[in-house]
Amino acid sequence: MSLPPIFGTARLLDDPELRFAPSGVAVCRVRLAFNSRKKNDATGQWEDADTLFVDGTVFKQEAENVAESLTRGTEVVVYGRLKTEQYTTREGEKRSATKLMIDGIGPSLKFATAKPQKLARSNGGQPGGGNDPWASGGAAPTRTGGGNFDEEPPF
Repeated sequence: MSLPPIFGTARLLDDPELRFAPSGVAVCRVRLAFNSRKKNDATGQWEDADTLFVDGTVFKQEAENVAESLTRGTEVVVYGRLKTEQYTTREGEKRSATKLMIDGIGPSLKFATAKPQKLARSNGGQPGGGNDPWASGGAAPTRTGGGNFDEEPPF
């Protein structure tokens, strides 16, 4: 069974928080608010309806890119998988929280512009070498059960 997917437009509640795991892997936390707006026919004004607040986590190079590119208040298009994490408070109480394991995130271009800058990949100077499956017509990354790419995030 796979984790439930989510896809939508949200707003960042804070600047992304970048940290590094003991293994050196970049981990970025983003706080998101998804809401459904509707137009009030009587007043002609847009009104916020229900809101879902969720913490999202991004890993590796994408985590560093998110921390460098996005800021509080940015409207983003995001997709990922919902996951329930269990934890114990300092007082010893068991709790759980729903988190979003982010597979992709970027700025919404509905009311903004962006100029993506492609990052160079290290391939040891060999055409088609290194970890770039797209180089020299290589096969694209494949998806496995649960909608994950071949390499799972380290958590």
